[in-house]
Amino acid sequence: MTTEMIRSLSLVAVAGATVVASTGCSDEPVPRHPNGIGGTVTVFAAASLTETFTELGKRFEAAHPGVRVVYSFGASSALAEQIVQGAPADVFASAAPKNMQQVVDKGEVTAAPATFARNRLEIAVPKGNPAGVTGLADFGKTEPKIALCAVQVPCGAAAEKVFQVAGVDPRPDTREADVKAVLTKVKLGEVDAALVYRTDVRAGGAQVRGIAFPEADKAVNDYPVAPLAHAPNAATAAAFVEFVRSEQARAVFTEAGFDTP
Repeated sequence: MTTEMIRSLSLVAVAGATVVASTGCSDEPVPRHPNGIGGTVTVFAAASLTETFTELGKRFEAAHPGVRVVYSFGASSALAEQIVQGAPADVFASAAPKNMQQVVDKGEVTAAPATFARNRLEIAVPKGNPAGVTGLADFGKTEPKIALCAVQVPCGAAAEKVFQVAGVDPRPDTREADVKAVLTKVKLGEVDAALVYRTDVRAGGAQVRGIAFPEADKAVNDYPVAPLAHAPNAATAAAFVEFVRSEQARAVFTEAGFDTP
């Protein structure tokens, strides 16, 4: 099957890592404005952007009546692989430059990626912290049940870096496909502690407590975004990327716990 044939197919998730969501509900044809902005824009975005991008999608749709934003959230590594294999998408927002570079190297972007947010890790424990976890050293012990991201995804790579800086040999009981899967383990009380992004701790609400640690400063993740070369809706893709970099979007990221460049 050729790349062009693949691009003509509907979106396919890789290894179940991707969740597709839409901020709209109508499948009716939508009008296109004279500036070319209109129709559906498909955004591939890191799982840790689920809450912020969902909110941004609603605001973007409100600013551009008739536009519908459809998301595919998942591990940045899985999303990058889908893009280079020909999955139809308009925009890619990654949780790490490494995965964006994979897409760039294959000629799959039309403009230089721009960093729009930064994130750092935090220890997440269930409400009440029943295991009494206090810091990274607990991740090297056998007693608490620990969850980490898979090493090939950005949150897992960042975790490896902070453990190296701290001199801790982690003993995870499970490694998950993306940061939201890790957070779910904490929220359900299936593990005693995990490393997730600070923004995910905040999104977890009362079910999760965050514990900051100094080594997190050594593994801050930059989040780049770019419009894609084979975007079915190039004009709206460019407009969405511009919106993600706007002051309005910056306020959303800051409220969620991201650092902004």
